[in-house]
Amino acid sequence: MELLEKIRLILDFPLFSLGKSPVTLMSAIILILSTFLLIMVTRIVQRWVVHKLMSKSTIELGVRDAVASLARYVILVLGFIVIFQSAGLDLSAFSILFGALGVGIGFGLQSLTNNLVSGLVILVERPIKLGDRVEVGTVKGDVTKISMRATTIRTNSNISVIVPNTEFVTSTVINWSHDDRNVRVLIPVGVSYKEDPARIREILLDVVKQEPGVLAHPEPAVLFDTYGDSALNFNLSVWTQQFKSTPALLKSRLYFAIFDRFRTEGVEIPFPQQDVHIIDTPESRQGEHS
Repeated sequence: MELLEKIRLILDFPLFSLGKSPVTLMSAIILILSTFLLIMVTRIVQRWVVHKLMSKSTIELGVRDAVASLARYVILVLGFIVIFQSAGLDLSAFSILFGALGVGIGFGLQSLTNNLVSGLVILVERPIKLGDRVEVGTVKGDVTKISMRATTIRTNSNISVIVPNTEFVTSTVINWSHDDRNVRVLIPVGVSYKEDPARIREILLDVVKQEPGVLAHPEPAVLFDTYGDSALNFNLSVWTQQFKSTPALLKSRLYFAIFDRFRTEGVEIPFPQQDVHIIDTPESRQGEHS
């Protein structure tokens, strides 16, 4: 009994006070454990909403993730209020803290606040979604995670880049798959002037048909671009979904196929060249005779 009484006295020992509410060792332990459990439970609820509750619906994964994220933040706020009240803490004691926090937000935490607000804007307006192919500034890749403060983009080199959410609200963002997951790839092709453009068009379209990564609709197209210095220049336009994240790989595959087909068909691929014309002038003739 004496041991239990000592433990009770230790747990009831006041560490500090918040307003009129003393914070004992027991209440501090309860607050820490409750906060940890609340965070873990909200994470489990978020995953359950995305992968279980809404998994059989026709709603896109990005929308499900946005709804689950908003639900988690609401549960966190309500949960913290319940935890503080259950611990017997006077919430009015936090008024000074909230006032100081407001001053800090106005000065030192302004950037963090902007990112948090921008995160809410992204979740509500959804200018970008999970899986979108985006380009913001010098970063180009697929959106893999959208949080309240920042968004994670995975580049073609499998590098995760953490981009602050304000960049997506205040900067120009190129979303290659905003309404459509299909991506167009342009492939420049040059051939000799002696080749027939109509024949080149047929060969290129036939090569494209053999590539499974190219979509049949929208249809591929061959555009006669320019009369170059050494070649007739074409642009092969194809659409893909499989190589949305790696268009350079599709380009490489098609270039290999085009080169093999041109060699089989005897199509000449020119190299840059210049013709130099020497003009014989009267002055040069006089110099030779002298």
